Formats: sequence, structure tokens, C-alpha cells
Amino acid sequence: MSQKSRNRRAHGREDTTASPAGCGDTARTRTAAVPRGQLKGKRKVLAEPSGAEALTVAKRRRKEGEAVEGGGAGSLGEAVRQARLRVAPSVQEFKYNKKRVRLVSESSDLKDAAKGVVYWMSRDQRVQDNWAFLYAQRLALKQQLPLHVCFCLVPKFLEATIRHFGFMLKGLQEVAEECQELDIPFHLLIGFAKDVLPAFVTDRGLGGVVTDFSPLRVPMQWVEDVKERLLGDVPFVQVDAHNIVPCWVTSDKQEYGARTIRRKIHDRLPEFLTEFPPVIKHPFPPTAPAEPIDWSACRASLQVDCSVKEVRWAMPGTAAGLAMLESFIGERLKSFGTDRNNPTRAALSNLSPWFHFGQVSVQRAILEVQKYRSRYKESVDGFTEEAVVRRELADNFCYYNRNYDKVEGAYDWAKTTLKLHAQDKRSHLYELKQLEEGKTHDPLWNAAQLQMVHEGKMHGFLRMYWAKKILEWTRSPEEALKFAIYLNDRYELDGRDPNGYVGCMWSICGIHDQGWAERAVFGKIRYMNYAGCKRKFDVGQFERRYDPRKLGQ
Repeated sequence: MSQKSRNRRAHGREDTTASPAGCGDTARTRTAAVPRGQLKGKRKVLAEPSGAEALTVAKRRRKEGEAVEGGGAGSLGEAVRQARLRVAPSVQEFKYNKKRVRLVSESSDLKDAAKGVVYWMSRDQRVQDNWAFLYAQRLALKQQLPLHVCFCLVPKFLEATIRHFGFMLKGLQEVAEECQELDIPFHLLIGFAKDVLPAFVTDRGLGGVVTDFSPLRVPMQWVEDVKERLLGDVPFVQVDAHNIVPCWVTSDKQEYGARTIRRKIHDRLPEFLTEFPPVIKHPFPPTAPAEPIDWSACRASLQVDCSVKEVRWAMPGTAAGLAMLESFIGERLKSFGTDRNNPTRAALSNLSPWFHFGQVSVQRAILEVQKYRSRYKESVDGFTEEAVVRRELADNFCYYNRNYDKVEGAYDWAKTTLKLHAQDKRSHLYELKQLEEGKTHDPLWNAAQLQMVHEGKMHGFLRMYWAKKILEWTRSPEEALKFAIYLNDRYELDGRDPNGYVGCMWSICGIHDQGWAERAVFGKIRYMNYAGCKRKFDVGQFERRYDPRKLGQ
């Protein structure tokens, strides 16, 4: 995709997707992102810039002659493109670390009659800075074969709504356009992978399948199902393109906490935290092109809740995600170290939606942010701790603990203390509907809930407070965890993610934490309260920003 085309996508001007049947006008793809404060009759609520606004602000500042740290509009994208070319002309000339790859099938050799290689894209929905895509192209170039990319669109996935599927589909539309420019056919297959991918491979005579990695049980089952249905002579490999250090390389067991995994990750960063080579225009064309994609029909095929509306602040796709990264480096990174736990300050990266859908590589973000360590050491180290150590710890937990979303997955001390206090009297009890609508006695909790409902992203510090209060206000730890995961997965753009599950498990079940002073309901689980929040930030300011009366609740 050309830079001009990517910029248009980042501004939301290249979206032709229609609204699916039953989703109504509010779910229809808008032709442009409307900046904050310009919604007639609507309250300005967002504290952070959208991907489109990040690019717009950078352009304006450049035009007005202001210095923009990290460069002007589009400068990061161009700098990244040049960095890839400097490391190698293509992945064929690059020393690819095969520790990122593991064999799923019994067979490991491409058959002589193979007519191509396919990358089954799933968790990592981007073209560049994608180790799985690069490995697939490496295989295809080595064997002088066509390269295909496919994505299997399921009708529904856990608690995902049109908010999530809309974000994902628009990002995939950008992927399809970029693949087309690289002479790599992109195929959007409708249905579960086990039902559509093996037949696709057989019908086209493809000789090898590459996929990316997720530690969650449903995607892992998808991989197992495809493995069982692929022909025995088709090698099938998996690449961890999400973590900087592959999950299975970092550790062969569930780590107790950040202190036990931190050194294991940092010791391997010199080996794995490298620049990416580029995915290049593929020189071996397929015998038949990909079928044209009817994006409107794809949306119409979904069986998801359309009442949770798509958000305006986060524009989907890699171009908008890189614009958000550029705005973080230039405007908010300097404050991250001191203000990241203050919900009233603009200090966060806001990259979690693009990280979750794999539209931006965490490794790319770290490569760019670390260039500023001499200037903002505390901020860069803090961002690295959260984006690398804590994020990869979450993958480790979900990969090695099959009960990653259940109280049974907690440590023994936590299960014991929660059981001992399960019958303790609660000061308040709320039903799921009351929580969902932000109708509790606590105005801060309500404001955090409404931020998540309306914007698809709750501030990270408040996620902890929010989940702990659910434990305090529900009948049991099991009910608390169930409610917290449901609400997180339904409304957060980055829901259904290892980070979300671990965040709920940390708050409610003490995962990756230690025992604290014992108290009612919580037992030895770490406690948080309203007074503690008041000591950290201006609670009233946050509550006013998300006052339900102003939001039309």
C-alpha cells in the first residue's frame, strides 16, 4: 500500500463497508473520523487523540513550523520502511531466527509438486513487522512458489460484538489492499478454519501452511482441528509473531510472577529484539487470483450483537496504529513514567487495540520507543515493563494454565483465602445489569464502567479498582470473575486477550501477586478503595468527565 493510500486509510476515508443487516445506521462504517469537540450536540469526552487525529495533529504542527518529536506526519512510517530495507532487501537475505518457529504437523518437508505456500493469518493481522508472514514468504521464495494469505472469518467469537468485528474487518481490508500491491493474494474464507482451510489448501495444491500463535484455548483448538484435517504430507508450522521472545522459548512452565520471568525475557532480548526485514513484492505469481472480497457480505454474515457501537477515537489498521505510536512518542512518552497511573492525564500509549488485533507489532513499538531512552529513561523502562514483561507474562500464564479464566486457575493460597471469606457479608450486592449500566453507589466505579462502555477502553489503573470492586459487590469470587470477564470482553476493544484475563485474575484471584493483610470478603487478596484513588489523582475530575447525565445514561 502506498504511503498516500495508508494516510487516507488512517483518516478513515477509504471505507466502503456497508452496515450488516440488523446492525442499524449506528453500526454503519463512517466515511470520516470526526475529531473530538466537533460532534454537534455531543460532549467532548476523550482525553487521548485518535489514530486519525494523531496524524492530523502531526501534519498541522509540521505545517505551522513546530518541531514534532519523532518527525512529522507519516515520518515514522517512512523511517520504519527505510529501517527494514537497511537490515536486508528481503527475508531471503535475512538471518531468520528459527526459534520463533515450531512444527505442528508430523511432516516437515514441502512436497515436490507443491503449488504454493499459505500463511493462515489469525492473531497477527498485519503485513509488515510480522514474523509469521515473513517466515511464509521465506519458504515461498526459497522454493520459488506463490505465496497466499488467508483469514478465516467466524460468525461469532466469545463476547465479541460489532465493535470488535468492525475494527478487525476494517484492519483486514487494509491488509488485503497491501497484499494486492505486493502481488500476494489475500483470501477471506467465511467459516471456521477446520471447515474451510484444509479444503482451500487441497484445492490449490498448496504444499505448506504457516500460522501465528495465540495461547488462548479457542485459537489453540483451531490449530489442532486444522492439523487433524490437513493431508499428512502438508507441513504445518506455527510462529510466535506476537511476543518478542517466543512464549515457548521464554519458559517451559507457568511463571509465578513478573520477578521470575523478567530476567528470562531480558536475557533473550539481545537475540530477539531485532529489526524486521521487509515483506516484499512477491516474484512468483499464483496461477489464479484471489476471489474478490465483498466486505459488506462479510459483515452481514456475522452473528454478533450490534448494540455495542463501534468507537470513533480508534481508527482501525496499521497506518492509524503507527500514527498513534508516533503521537505517543512525540507527545505523551515523556509523561508516561510519572503519569501513567493518573486517569486524568494524557500519558498512555493507547496502543492496546492495535496490539490486540495484531495490527501493530509490540516489537515495532519497543524498537521505536527505546530510541528515546537516553531522554526519558523512566518512561521507556516503564513502557518496556508493561508492553514486554507484563504482556508476555500474560501469554505465559494463559499458555501453561488451562484455567486462566477460572478461580481454579489461582494459586493455592488465593483459593484458600477466597473460600474462607466466600460467605462474608457484602456491603452492597449488584446484579450484572446494574454493573453493566454503571448504576452502583460508587461514582468513580460508575465513571470507569461508562468510559469502557462508551469508548471501548478503560484507563489501566482503573481496571484494577473496577475489578476489585466487583469482587466486593458480588455473591462469590466465581461470580465476580465471571462478571468481570464478561464486561471486559464485551466492551473493551482489547477484550478476549491474555492481558484481560490476567488483569481480572490479578485483581480478583491474586495471580502474579502475593498475600496481603487479611480483611473481610477479600481475605488476603490485595485491596483497593476510593480513598486510595483520591490520594493518587483528582477523582472528581474523572467522575465529571463520565457523568452519566452528560452521557445520556
